[in-house]
Amino acid sequence: MHSTIPGRLPRLIPARASLMPVVSIFLVLAALTTLWSLASPIMAVPDEPAHAIKAAAVVRGQLQGQPSGKQGDPALVQVPQYFAELGLQVCYGFNPGKTADCAPEVNADHRTPTPALTSAGNYNPVYYLAVGAPSRILSGAPALYAMRIVSGLISAVFLTMAFAAARRMKNPQWPLIGCVVALTPMVLFLSGSINPNSLEIATTASLFLSLSVVLENTHNLSKVRGPLWAVGLSAAALANTRALSLLWLALAVLVAVMMFGWRPLWSAVKTRLGLAMTALAGLGCALGLGWLLVADSFKSLGGIPSAVTPDQAFVTMLDRTFSYTEGYIGLMGWLDTPAPKGVQMLWHFAIAAVFLAGLTARSRRSRWALGLIVVSIVFLPAILQAQVIQEIGYIWQGRYLLALLALLVIASAVALRDRAFPVSVISRTAARWALGAVVAAQFYAFIHTLRRYTVGIFAEHTNWSEMWDAAWQPPLGWPTLSAAYLITLTAGAVLIYRALFRTVGSGPGMPTTALSPQQPVRAPAVARAEGATTTAAKVETGRTVGVAVLDEGERRDAL
Repeated sequence: MHSTIPGRLPRLIPARASLMPVVSIFLVLAALTTLWSLASPIMAVPDEPAHAIKAAAVVRGQLQGQPSGKQGDPALVQVPQYFAELGLQVCYGFNPGKTADCAPEVNADHRTPTPALTSAGNYNPVYYLAVGAPSRILSGAPALYAMRIVSGLISAVFLTMAFAAARRMKNPQWPLIGCVVALTPMVLFLSGSINPNSLEIATTASLFLSLSVVLENTHNLSKVRGPLWAVGLSAAALANTRALSLLWLALAVLVAVMMFGWRPLWSAVKTRLGLAMTALAGLGCALGLGWLLVADSFKSLGGIPSAVTPDQAFVTMLDRTFSYTEGYIGLMGWLDTPAPKGVQMLWHFAIAAVFLAGLTARSRRSRWALGLIVVSIVFLPAILQAQVIQEIGYIWQGRYLLALLALLVIASAVALRDRAFPVSVISRTAARWALGAVVAAQFYAFIHTLRRYTVGIFAEHTNWSEMWDAAWQPPLGWPTLSAAYLITLTAGAVLIYRALFRTVGSGPGMPTTALSPQQPVRAPAVARAEGATTTAAKVETGRTVGVAVLDEGERRDAL
């Protein structure tokens, strides 16, 4: 990273300093997911009891359990008794007016191995192996909260990879904006739970952006070794999250190749590290597909049989395409607590703005790639739901497609990579207002969910003031969690703002300092003596970490 002083050569900052924004991003994301894991009552996320039981069983050597073989029947496993009793925690489910104080205390002394049923019994065990580990050390509620936190930290790692990859792209401001918009309140809510849905979203974003960085820089692959590692790790993890994850993986790779071409992919694969990461991704896909076929993971899908024909279900699902948008942005609890209308409106506008901007991309290939994602979002739910309508009825939820929506938003932003990001007083002011709105919306969704569980939500009764005498309190209390969440969101907004206006896209190298219209810049004297109008000052320290210094006319053109 550099700083530019008028009349002087750039001052170089050690390479280690470039890691600081990445570490800071991880700390912000980890804090946000951890705060969500504490704010939601135990088992307040859809299907969380089934996933918690599955995780407890996997770390005790039961990778699959004993399925009955019938569609929708849960699998039988042996877990500590307090896991088998988790169903009692959902007494407040589906009733937004009922507070979480109805749930009994999780008894940490109930450790006797007990039979339990889980609808996630034949799901891929990789995610559960990591998340279930705390239950081997802790017991009761501490174990469950620790499992949530571990799940959130894993998602935070891959989300950080996505943000880090965005920072390394040409004109990185656009991909960074895409990442911010894709990080909806629903993504953070799911990340603070025991549910592989969050990891699926994070790894899809990380895979696509990391692969995009690699394909954009095949002329100098030595500078994108980190993104190459991220590609292999993200693909292997994504392939082993949920039953549909292999489909999202294929779409993420296909979209990246459509945008950048097959030749860059072939150039990357031919390198030693490229071959190793391809092998890692291939192994992950083979294991994920093998488990899907052997364990027959789709047998876990449960519901109520329906007499609706597949053709009717297909048309109905097409008609419901936009009915699932709440699940993309914020549908907390057991689908009983939608995010406030203001939050929904902000994200609807932001998603539409990024997508429409992406459609103006100069590259026709990029526009075709975005079209492929839109077609997938519209038709895949209809196709998939129609296949099982008569066995289990309508079961589709918006969160099932959240990974693909994130891919659409981020790909739309990446499509703008050839367009210079405007650096002006107007753009800075707009960015401050936009980031302030994002902070406010994320915080509103968070405290709204806390309100639902502490005092309940009623259609004709506004009870915000009653939270000071709440019927239920999360660990540390809702005021402490809310204050910490707001502070963390603000810190994250500051990081994003600095990334937008203190760095100008420079590919995989270290970022350079952004030029404002009011900042005078003079070319070094040596270059002026030679009659140069543009000077590219490069300092060799084993690798190039240069900064381009423009004269006044070229600087105006660039802006």
